[in-house]
Amino acid sequence: MMRAAVFQFDVLPDSAHNLERVLEGLSQAAAQGVDLVVLPEMWPTSFPSGAASEADLLATEEAWLRVGEFTAGQPLCVMGSGLGRTGGLPANRMRVFEAGAELLAYDKLHLFSPTAENMSFSAGKEPPPALDTRAVRLGVAVCYDLRFAGCFDRAWRAGVDLWALSAQWPLPRIGHWRALVMARAIERQCFFVACNRTGCAEIGRRRLPLEFPGASLIVSPLGEVLVEADGREGLFTADLDLSEARRYRTRIPLLKDERPQFYGSSTRNSSNRP
Repeated sequence: MMRAAVFQFDVLPDSAHNLERVLEGLSQAAAQGVDLVVLPEMWPTSFPSGAASEADLLATEEAWLRVGEFTAGQPLCVMGSGLGRTGGLPANRMRVFEAGAELLAYDKLHLFSPTAENMSFSAGKEPPPALDTRAVRLGVAVCYDLRFAGCFDRAWRAGVDLWALSAQWPLPRIGHWRALVMARAIERQCFFVACNRTGCAEIGRRRLPLEFPGASLIVSPLGEVLVEADGREGLFTADLDLSEARRYRTRIPLLKDERPQFYGSSTRNSSNRP
């Protein structure tokens, strides 16, 4: 049994404020015996309105340093996305910290062109791998990745029991959010822990005014909604029996019964990934 949580809040273009809120949330999580916490997408700085500045990159590094230091003294695994340095445009980088160490850095594979994210960020080059933490073998993804089922294939084949997703998913498409999180949990036969943000903001180069309703979700491998947050900031938790996912995969053996040779060339190629 493990305890998973989402910490949703209004992500401002103010890294000091965001870090303070996150450290408060992590303190609550530690006090409640939480094993894993998922934070929103771009939680340290939110999305820059243009090119990311050096100050934004430094603030992101400082925020993650503080989070990493926090995990050094707690049996807590923390993940979320923020700016990541590359040789060119920054990545939207999902990072995972546990016991004071960074376990994974995954660059968002699918950039959201309606807000011109593809003009301000560089896309990742690899789908997310499986990662073993103290409590669970998991996979990670970021926001728009949720719409692309193939993004989840590599880690699923490696036997993950849980998916963690960080997002800034707006109110007009929140019905899609709920349906897609449930669909990914069912098709990948895993728990799904999806953290959204709250508040209102103008996002990206196009400065689209958007409202974010929270509505973070924790869903079982059967598609049952275990936690559905409202629009408040806060920590939302659920206790997960990971053996439920394994039993379900035994009862309905998708990997054994699939026939990828009939699905088309792109699917066959993806199914051969390690």
